[in-house]
Amino acid sequence: MNISTSKFKRCDVIHVEGRVDSSTAPQLNSAFEALIDAGRFHIVLDLSNVTFMSSAGLRAMINAQKTCKRYNRGEVVLASVPAPIQSALDLAGFTPLFKSYSDLTTSVGSF
Repeated sequence: MNISTSKFKRCDVIHVEGRVDSSTAPQLNSAFEALIDAGRFHIVLDLSNVTFMSSAGLRAMINAQKTCKRYNRGEVVLASVPAPIQSALDLAGFTPLFKSYSDLTTSVGSF
């Protein structure tokens, strides 16, 4: 799994490639924590190149969302969610917790 971040004026984007499972989810969690510790609470998670996401990855997303939304500071939005990942979000009941956009430009523009 590869993770990279891009900083924009109003938000940050975390680009994820590959599988997010129990062995790689701590890297995703660390990426979220690095942004949040820097005071950046408007985060776009680009899932366009993610092939698999386990419950550990979903847990990292939920923890980041809770932290960002605390005290109304910001939120995590999703960009380019593949169909298998979207069905996992639906199955877990996480769909109402995240705003989801069809492309990266729209999701960055939502801030």
